[in-house]
Amino acid sequence: MKFVLASLPFLALIIGMFFANRTNPMLLGMPFIMFWTVLWVVLSTVVMFIIYKTDPKNQRGDAE
Repeated sequence: MKFVLASLPFLALIIGMFFANRTNPMLLGMPFIMFWTVLWVVLSTVVMFIIYKTDPKNQRGDAE
């Protein structure tokens, strides 16, 4: 499951560029393709946080 979730930002940035390759509409003052890239950079952080929190190896505390 975590590998599928981790590949989502990669696929959105690589494959999604073919669908988002437009200059209109302008969102937040950026062309759509630039907005798409910035959006997925931010969403990649969220996805990696979800993977980190749901990984059973991270549920144990420090063994110090």
